[in-house]
Amino acid sequence: MGKIISLVNQKGGVGKTTTSINLAAALGYYDRKTLLIDLDPQGNASTGIGIDKGDSRYSIYDVLLDRVDIEDSIERTKFKNLSVISSTINLAGIDIELIDRSNREPDFIKNAQLKKHLTKIKDKYDYIIIDCPPSLGILTTNALTASDSVIIPVQCEFFALEGIMQLLNTIMLVQKNLNPRLDIEGVLLTMLDLRTKLGIEVVTEIRSYFKERVYDTIIPRLVKLSEAPSHGKPIHIYDKDSKGTQAYLNLAKEVIMRNGK
Repeated sequence: MGKIISLVNQKGGVGKTTTSINLAAALGYYDRKTLLIDLDPQGNASTGIGIDKGDSRYSIYDVLLDRVDIEDSIERTKFKNLSVISSTINLAGIDIELIDRSNREPDFIKNAQLKKHLTKIKDKYDYIIIDCPPSLGILTTNALTASDSVIIPVQCEFFALEGIMQLLNTIMLVQKNLNPRLDIEGVLLTMLDLRTKLGIEVVTEIRSYFKERVYDTIIPRLVKLSEAPSHGKPIHIYDKDSKGTQAYLNLAKEVIMRNGK
């Protein structure tokens, strides 16, 4: 049975999309059949994995509105064992469309649309990775309702824990009301600059707070990691000798080991 993991942090600029792309690609590299779902209206995960959104026949937007079967929205990428469901800017207004539909159709559950569709394909993949938008709105709620677990990327900066309590409260609310099996897969430290004392202090603070939930792997702050998405490639393809490549391959190993696969 496949595992669905959402990458969530309502704070932008923490490396969430970079991690979604590179973790999904690294899992594929290790022979795990992986599906990446771009649930962010900005569509950066789609672009970063080499998908021209203008060429996509269907997107996750069409799936959530029941306009298309989810299998028809899946696109194979040129990377090993990796497929993707792309995003579209239309997602920006989907909360209004889902709420309107739930008002008109009593049996329509707006927070469980993604879960309904993923149930059909979950067993066809080892991992389904969901890149969530930087908000705690209806798209993220759909992701949390559909997921087995979440990975929380946390940037190694002064305000690292800012907003984390709000996110944890949202996760607990989803556990209580929508998805009791939802778990925290892990906390990932990102954008570490080893040249600064502050970065090391933040690592210590996060590890003392989340303890064993924090991955051993830390993602460094690297220009190459910023460059790779603009070329539509995961880091291990863009620059196989990059420290970022080793970091994300190590993260994939940790995810696989934690799941006993």
